[in-house]
Amino acid sequence: MHVRRADERYPGGDPDAGITTRHAFSFGPHYDPDNLRFGAVIACNEEHLAPGAGFDEHPHSHTEIVTWVVEGELTHRDSTGEETVIRPGDVQRLSAASGVRHVERNAGPDPLVFLQMWLAPLEPGGEPFYEVVRGIADSTPYALPEAAAMLHVRRLTAGERTAVPDAAYVYVHVVRGEVTLDGERLGAGDAARITGAEGLATTASSEAELLLWEMRGG
Repeated sequence: MHVRRADERYPGGDPDAGITTRHAFSFGPHYDPDNLRFGAVIACNEEHLAPGAGFDEHPHSHTEIVTWVVEGELTHRDSTGEETVIRPGDVQRLSAASGVRHVERNAGPDPLVFLQMWLAPLEPGGEPFYEVVRGIADSTPYALPEAAAMLHVRRLTAGERTAVPDAAYVYVHVVRGEVTLDGERLGAGDAARITGAEGLATTASSEAELLLWEMRGG
């Protein structure tokens, strides 16, 4: 298990435009050949958007993009014709496939914080695909077969214990709160990259929210 702390993330975004970003993996000008991916995960960006701020239309291809809103509301529009508002508890997925363009904005009056995770598909190409799962439950993992991955959401009360999936690769991100995983204390923004996970569990020290990617390969 390799732990990366929140303050180890690479800074990015455009603060003058109301955008602050923290990258968990090699990204843009922050090239790190030893931190290109883990399993299928190739990016985990924590985005902070001030009211009215956002990302103008830009392209993606050959990437599975999954978004989790921490607070606020995210307005999304893409070239497949989809236009939606994503709120905490929703899972948004955009399969860029052979190519898609989209816009992401904070159109509301409150600050917006969201995590955007990019996964490499098993096969490139195909038709772009978009969906939103509203109010996903802890007991219902979100399957992403195109990347041989599955997303688990865990919302824990203080003292509650939850199993880590047994898998070739598991990426654990602490959204909020504090947990202990295999003797390591993890706080908000911290992440653990686990290879060959077997029989592991995490215990919450406070109310906590976790995202766990279970992956077969990478």
